[in-house]
Amino acid sequence: MIHSALMNVMVKAARRAGRSLKRDLGEIENLQVSMKGPANFVSAADKRAEEMLYADLSKARPGYGFVGEEGGVREGTDKTHTWIVDPLDGTTNFLHGIPQFAISIGLKRDDAVIAGVIYNPANDELYIAERGKGAFLNDHRLRVAGRKQLNESVIACGLPHLGRGDLVLAHKELGTVMPRVAGLRRFGSAALDLAAVAAGRFDGYWERDLQPWDIAAGILMVREAGGTVSGMLGNDDPLATGDVICGNEMIHRELVKLLKIVN
Repeated sequence: MIHSALMNVMVKAARRAGRSLKRDLGEIENLQVSMKGPANFVSAADKRAEEMLYADLSKARPGYGFVGEEGGVREGTDKTHTWIVDPLDGTTNFLHGIPQFAISIGLKRDDAVIAGVIYNPANDELYIAERGKGAFLNDHRLRVAGRKQLNESVIACGLPHLGRGDLVLAHKELGTVMPRVAGLRRFGSAALDLAAVAAGRFDGYWERDLQPWDIAAGILMVREAGGTVSGMLGNDDPLATGDVICGNEMIHRELVKLLKIVN
């Protein structure tokens, strides 16, 4: 498959940083780990991957702004373009040797995400999307699943943990959704959950209290695969609210209805 020049830049940067993460995964016990908050760890690998991504993306597109989970906002001279980057989505998985983590790179032009890459170096799965050009996994075109009924659907979700999230609200949401679906899954990486919806592996997904770098690339991925993405109201912007619901049109609509009842 022939990629655009922009996508080549993003894929090359993701793969280089991914090689570094994969090496560190093999030596997980030797990583130097600091605390960023209760049960919210950040590793030396995380920081190193972000600096590699910043260096590669900045060299290829000088002047673009950069927003990263570790380094925060780095202003660019080009005010219309901003990289939104999570160098290691699924840090807790990574630090426990669980191969469910990803590099997520989104490119925002003005108010719209126009390109995204999600790469899991542990299994070499590379998801890409450009606005208007579709979404792909290792060059195979993606479409969201076609199931129309919640009782046939497997839904991904996020769960609160120590120091983050509303446990009471989460219990209510789980109690509302669980009896109506074929199964719930919690894998610990918002980027990969969104990518899995785009690939039709999950029929839907919802989670609260996310950051733009968790979901920027994944939102585009789902939309380019024919899915619907919103915040919890059904018509709001998840990049603005930090809350996300997605699936095909029918599953998205049903999840919004259920979760509105809880709220």
